[in-house]
Amino acid sequence: MTAFPNTAQPDRDWWSALWPDPENTLETLGIGGCDSLVDICCGDGLFTISAADLVSGPVYGVDLDGDLLSALDARAEDRIETIEGNAMALPDLLSEPVACALLANTLHGVPEKTLLAEKIAAVLEPGGRFVVVNWVDAAPEKTLVLGKPRGPPAELRMTPEETIGSVEPAGFAARETLSVSPHHYAVIFERATAIPESR
Repeated sequence: MTAFPNTAQPDRDWWSALWPDPENTLETLGIGGCDSLVDICCGDGLFTISAADLVSGPVYGVDLDGDLLSALDARAEDRIETIEGNAMALPDLLSEPVACALLANTLHGVPEKTLLAEKIAAVLEPGGRFVVVNWVDAAPEKTLVLGKPRGPPAELRMTPEETIGSVEPAGFAARETLSVSPHHYAVIFERATAIPESR
């Protein structure tokens, strides 16, 4: 189950081939400096579990699919609080602000990207970090995993500039853009002290 087009949880074999060392990826993104984190549209927790090894405080995994969250619960050993719900309702799902938010392999499929960013801003502490991981803007035949084209259709893929243009109006400033795999980049945003009122 997914709320956003072309963002379903992939098969574990090629997902692990694509991200063989998720903890190192999160270290590169500065997640180790966070004292709390929400992994939005977390699926079965490939990044969430690694985040729990790095983050000093609470880690939340939010997803609409209860079966994927059950799989995460079974592997997380009570280190992660899983929350079933739509990311567009994020302010109603979290009971307290967090220092960091992670959204991986999802923004391309969100119809109202700035609105989702507003919901994320509403649950972040002032100065909090929002990390977006996106597929590179290339045709799927250029992003091969285990010998097959992977990732969303070319028309859904976003350049870093498009990602920044979708997120900054929600009360963020882009601080850094990084290459995090042969097929992905990440943009690290900082939440402003004052943000637009979430719709």
